[in-house]
Amino acid sequence: MVVEVEYARAWDSRARAPWCPISVAEARERDAAGSPYVVVYRTAGREAPLEVRLVSWRDHYVGLWVYDAQGRRIYDLDMRLLDDPARLLRRRTIGWTYAGPETAEFDDRRPRITVELFPDGRGRRTEEAGGLGGGAHVTVPRVRDDERWMDRPAFGEWPLLSAEAHGFTESPVVEPPEQPVDGTAERAEYGGDDNDSAPATCWRPPRPAQPGPITELFRPGVRVTDGHHPEMTVVEPRRIGTLRVPSGLLAVSGPDSDDGDGPHLTVPVPPGEHALEEARVRHTYHCEWRKGQVTRTDTTAVRVLVGDAPAATWEMARRPGDDPRLLLDDGVFGFVTDGATGCFADAGAWEPLIALYEKGLIEGEPDLGPDVYEDISDSMYLLRTRDRSSGAELAAFATTGDGTYPVWVARSRTGDVVGVVVLVETMPELLPDTATGH
Repeated sequence: MVVEVEYARAWDSRARAPWCPISVAEARERDAAGSPYVVVYRTAGREAPLEVRLVSWRDHYVGLWVYDAQGRRIYDLDMRLLDDPARLLRRRTIGWTYAGPETAEFDDRRPRITVELFPDGRGRRTEEAGGLGGGAHVTVPRVRDDERWMDRPAFGEWPLLSAEAHGFTESPVVEPPEQPVDGTAERAEYGGDDNDSAPATCWRPPRPAQPGPITELFRPGVRVTDGHHPEMTVVEPRRIGTLRVPSGLLAVSGPDSDDGDGPHLTVPVPPGEHALEEARVRHTYHCEWRKGQVTRTDTTAVRVLVGDAPAATWEMARRPGDDPRLLLDDGVFGFVTDGATGCFADAGAWEPLIALYEKGLIEGEPDLGPDVYEDISDSMYLLRTRDRSSGAELAAFATTGDGTYPVWVARSRTGDVVGVVVLVETMPELLPDTATGH
């Protein structure tokens, strides 16, 4: 079996075709520089590729998409280059099964198996026999070290990893392109060397979630949309009160899922008292049961305002050991909640503050005095607890669901923390005529 290889700057997943073909020499240069490129493996008499390898060393990533004869993706392998330059972690694999040749590639009913692996030996295997939304069976995968890691081949020496999936009984002969390919026209049309100028249907290397224009959520007059309401207007942030953080270490966590290991995330801040605020948007919509237009104001984010300087940069808060190289596309680190609740608190008094939270909100303890427990009404902030001995405080707030919520830290031009923000819903989109200033 002879397998032909071609190189390109990207892969158009909708057209199932390479975008901006390149020569072997240019592919080698891009590989050495860490720039994104793709390798397409084909065989004569078959329209769909056998597999497509997606490479971006600067993003610590190599992907593999395997296609069946109908041009449907049947296997997705995500590999990561970590501290050892000679091997790759098989970070995630997804395998899909189709009922027949007429089943659409992205049919939610298709069964699939997902295996996620981590360098410390952890892992998770999820089997969804009924497809997406049809229930899942989650187990711990039993994998050997050679199954968790793969030796990193040199450029041009990659084997056809999908040979077994395609039923090849002998090792195929891989032939490189016979002639150099000139992709000058495509590069000129889409702006030269920048892969971000490729069509939207093209593959791009995975990126962790980005903060978006968070600053604009606290700037009155900015117009946004959440996808459900075509136009929403940011109004003045609502100040709920203050939070005392005498230790200088702000905790951001899910108080409902405390596992005894302390808060999920901590951020150093100046010791003292800091303002608690809500970002809000106002919008008008037609209410069916009221038979008319209704105007309402919703909270989009909560924050601890640490300083008056404007935010110059935003970063995702992380715990020690959180490695962004392991994040999947749009992945996040954050705090976990099983009860749609988060909190800001003084990490130095975490245990007594959480104990007061549990006594007041969960156990309904009637004897807590107002100096240690305070209900907050008409706000996303639910309550405040106070440690008598230190004066440290905790303020719990509602989110719009369970799951993992990233914590965004704003820094001034001098690098000082000026704010800590949690989006209680997804980030709204700025409307086109809005100047972001972000």
